[in-house]
Amino acid sequence: MSVSANYKFAASHEWISLEEGDVVCMGISDHAQQALGDLVFVELPEVGVTVSQGDEFGVVESVKAASDIYAPVSGEVIAVNTGLEDAPELLNSEPYTDGWILKLKLSDPSELDELMSEADYLASLED
Repeated sequence: MSVSANYKFAASHEWISLEEGDVVCMGISDHAQQALGDLVFVELPEVGVTVSQGDEFGVVESVKAASDIYAPVSGEVIAVNTGLEDAPELLNSEPYTDGWILKLKLSDPSELDELMSEADYLASLED
């Protein structure tokens, strides 16, 4: 796994990709999708909902387990990937591209500083 330097990771295995201005794209990491196995369902939040850092905002279900998805940063949901409703397997095949979950307009950009770089995230997986 190798992603752009624009990606940051939460200990709960979500990623954030910096977009323009105060907008970020979010999904689950390659490690998370591998651990879950074949994903069969994704519960997406509503556009317009405000989430706070650490809040649960959705669920991914696989043939093995269900797992909550947590907000790595706070903000307003401005877009969701509705394609995941019909094709949740995109989270497995393309976790950093077509398998994105939502886009947020940040309410506190300083929260990005609390997330890990790719190298730090990968090192945390080895612990």
